[in-house]
Amino acid sequence: MKLIIAYIQPHKLNDVKKSLYKAEVYKMSVTNSLGCGQQKGYHESYRGVSIEVNLLKKVRLEIAVNEDFVEKTINAVIEGARTGQIGDGKIFVLDLPECIRIRTGERGGEAIG
Repeated sequence: MKLIIAYIQPHKLNDVKKSLYKAEVYKMSVTNSLGCGQQKGYHESYRGVSIEVNLLKKVRLEIAVNEDFVEKTINAVIEGARTGQIGDGKIFVLDLPECIRIRTGERGGEAIG
């Protein structure tokens, strides 16, 4: 089992969801987040004062999958999120030692679904 965490541009969320649905990945958690990376932010002026904005809006996806869905999920996120520009995002793949479905008590791969 793996936990896939992806940070993407907010406007690409619908495209990523469509790609995941095509890959038969339906379960995910979505959170708004702030972050900075190679984009380095931008400058704006507020009431004549220059302000550096380096924490940009991103969307964090968390997707728990069984081993046979790892590559399908990664490829679907890339397909939906890629624009070719700096700031497209990052994908992290972590080992998921345990998963428990609260309703039934199922554990492991069956709990992920």
